[in-house]
Amino acid sequence: MATVIDNADLLLIGLRVTVVLAAIVIVCGSALGLLGGIGLLYGSWPVRWLLRVYVDVIRGTPLLVLIFLAFYGLPALGIAIDGFWAATLALGLFAGAHISEIVRGAIAAVPGGQSDAGRALGLTFWPRLRYVILPQAGPAILPPWVNTATEVVKGTSLVALVSVSDLLFSAQKVLERTGEAMPIYLAAAAIYVVLNLTISRLGARLERRASFATAV
Repeated sequence: MATVIDNADLLLIGLRVTVVLAAIVIVCGSALGLLGGIGLLYGSWPVRWLLRVYVDVIRGTPLLVLIFLAFYGLPALGIAIDGFWAATLALGLFAGAHISEIVRGAIAAVPGGQSDAGRALGLTFWPRLRYVILPQAGPAILPPWVNTATEVVKGTSLVALVSVSDLLFSAQKVLERTGEAMPIYLAAAAIYVVLNLTISRLGARLERRASFATAV
């Protein structure tokens, strides 16, 4: 424990990078997934085809491979990018692909009569989607979305391999300095658990609110 306390400043720097990275990826990945899920259902056939290729390819590719492709592949194409933004891009595409499929499935599960009722009230597509379909799909979206968000937090540990100073990278630096692996990695594991428990509790609260709003 003394080792952790003595090196808490370095671990906190890594924690800040992890939290910022995860927050950016979750927000951007959720926005991309929402648009992707809607496009998979309602887009023109070229849009649906492109989105299906994107979702299937990204979901079938290991996350570490995506990070390496962004970090090493983009500079090879003449696109300058540092490790943080390469990791953000890879994780964002990963989250967006998974959330696209979540949103598609949840919206598809809403009975078609609900959309017909909105159309009968004179609602055009986007208001119908916003006020009728998405509120009913919300409770089905939230549990798998929480799972994806926790996977993103755990996935941030891979960015240490492209020299991003996240929590795990900082833990490795402390290990090199002190030679005490067990307390450092236990502390890092505990921090990851706390982050994911926070997301899970927030998701559970949102799910209860969404279910109550739908019932009302």
